[in-house]
Amino acid sequence: MMLEEFELTSLMSRPDLPRIAATINATLEAERQRRQRFRADLTPSVKAEFIAGQMVMHSPAKAKHLRVTDNLVSLLRHYVIANQSGEVFTEKALICLTRNDYEPDVCFFNAEKAATFDGDTMEFPAPDFIVEVLSDSTAHRDRGVKFDDYALHGVKEYWIIDCDAESVEQYILPNGRTNYDLAHKLTEGPIESIVVSGFRIPVIALFDTQENQQALRSILEA
Repeated sequence: MMLEEFELTSLMSRPDLPRIAATINATLEAERQRRQRFRADLTPSVKAEFIAGQMVMHSPAKAKHLRVTDNLVSLLRHYVIANQSGEVFTEKALICLTRNDYEPDVCFFNAEKAATFDGDTMEFPAPDFIVEVLSDSTAHRDRGVKFDDYALHGVKEYWIIDCDAESVEQYILPNGRTNYDLAHKLTEGPIESIVVSGFRIPVIALFDTQENQQALRSILEA
């Protein structure tokens, strides 16, 4: 959440502002050092993120989470490759923002950004489109710090998928804004990305294998 103007004005007028600033700077420096160690210790077999100065470990995902993620990736990746519109990565891509490092379930980079990555790139900038699939242990971050941080760093589109409700929330970042608008919350019908031009799929294709295969055939035959 952004610091309100009246709160900032009040803070700037405090006589002990230098002490507060020194405390903040010391805290951020210690956090920077922990972040460096976090990145150095990461391995391909561990899913972890660095959020607000702390390493957050992730437990193994449930089958329903894995299936939905795979269903989306199969459709999105084939579409993006066919249209040469960029690059799609899954949960082991480390997204490095100003303060925090995340490993989103699915992320898309447009062609211009993707062209800057080589085979050894391990730290990635803010994507253009991110999808998080909710789980019990991550929902509060997907709807909290990540929701705010993705918007602050210009991620133009953010989907939150709920496996239990079989729903997709599509959030859009209007030009010049740093907070999302809810464009749609869907349990049926099609959903169309505003970032990946022309990518339009049935919501049910995320949750049903047969529908997913039919949607994939439509993409491959287009």
